[in-house]
Amino acid sequence: MPDEQNENTENVQENNSSSDFETGSITVKKNGHFIHCLTIIGQIEGHYILPSQNKTTKYEHVIPQLVAIEESAEIEGLLIILNTVGGDVEAGLAIAELLSGMKTPTVSLVLGGGHSIGVPLAVSTRYSFIAPTATMTVHPVRMNGVMLGVPQTLSYFDKMQERITGFVTANSRIRPEKFRELMMNNGELVMDIGTVLDGEGAVQVGLIDELGGLQDALGKLYDLIDEEDGRKKLRRGRPPKAKPDKEPPAKGAAK
Repeated sequence: MPDEQNENTENVQENNSSSDFETGSITVKKNGHFIHCLTIIGQIEGHYILPSQNKTTKYEHVIPQLVAIEESAEIEGLLIILNTVGGDVEAGLAIAELLSGMKTPTVSLVLGGGHSIGVPLAVSTRYSFIAPTATMTVHPVRMNGVMLGVPQTLSYFDKMQERITGFVTANSRIRPEKFRELMMNNGELVMDIGTVLDGEGAVQVGLIDELGGLQDALGKLYDLIDEEDGRKKLRRGRPPKAKPDKEPPAKGAAK
């Protein structure tokens, strides 16, 4: 029986390792803290399956992981590492919205590139870092496939663009006017409009909080965890609110 239990335990560990490898995530423990690292790489895959030769991040894999991390009693912090060319707008926004609404301390680190819909993903965490050699491309919404040449199509694009602009400006220090200016820049990209920002430029315009690498991102995450622990202890130390006494009924009031 003990041998069978050991074999079962080893099989579970192997399955977990295999699952982590496939989804590009890992949970590590240091100084009593459990940190989960999630990578968002390649192209964000949405409602349509991309060709097999494409490196993709599937939103149906990421969303359940974020829910599990938020509800975990052990995981205290989440590190998001980004190196993405962008992808499906609604899938990227869905992941970004989940990240921005998490109570678990979160930090993002852009390595290589955080382009297109990778911009909202990068700014969705509590604090963001970018490597000096990394770049971010800000451009208007694009769409592939058949499009109808009607006013409603342009209205749809405008609304989608406003959703992205509103999210980015609400979760970073960049002004809406500056973000739109970067999107509509027609003097930088060949046969396209938009702006490519390096690490320093992304920090200067207020998209990203700070230049840094892995050590900086982990250090900030541990600081956020300590701050969250302090708030929890403060809440536990507060006495319960006293219930207000019921006022006596007014004279002549019906019982």
